[in-house]
Amino acid sequence: MIELRDFRDEDVHDLFRWRREPEVDRWMYELPPEQFAAHQQWFDAHRADPKRRGWMIVLNGKPCGFLHLYGISKSQRRAQWGWFIGEADARGRGAGRAAQALGLDQAFSEFDLHKVWSEVPAGHETALKAQEAAGFRREGYLRRHAFKNGEFRDVVLLAILSEEWAARREKVRANLISSGLIAG
Repeated sequence: MIELRDFRDEDVHDLFRWRREPEVDRWMYELPPEQFAAHQQWFDAHRADPKRRGWMIVLNGKPCGFLHLYGISKSQRRAQWGWFIGEADARGRGAGRAAQALGLDQAFSEFDLHKVWSEVPAGHETALKAQEAAGFRREGYLRRHAFKNGEFRDVVLLAILSEEWAARREKVRANLISSGLIAG
């Protein structure tokens, strides 16, 4: 069963380990932190920032990933989001699909957002398919937008509106509940 839960102090260690995981790092814009102290500063700043909200993705009681909203704008009613599954044994088991549904519920109800958008590196087909399955639509393509490891990468822009999520929410949740991925 997948759940989202608020950060705890000890989550900083899983996030540091996952961020250094090659399969996670390959899709990130920034290089992973070399030193734990720099990561701890990021974690503390993230938790203190009122324009950010993060959750641990939990599979059967064990943290397996991270989902967050950032750049939350109350006046524009939008935020960007990102997520990843850090534990290799949780990938391909529906954790990301379930976490997105739970995250969209939070974004549109708790924060009263109108739009959630994301940037996904072109070529990251797993993330693109997962977001499109949740109802995100492609809104743009940024050529040579991100620079990492000496090369530029293209980025795909995706978004979902609150009314789009509302129209598909019950069906998505019913499928996740019947699959045993989320609680009813």
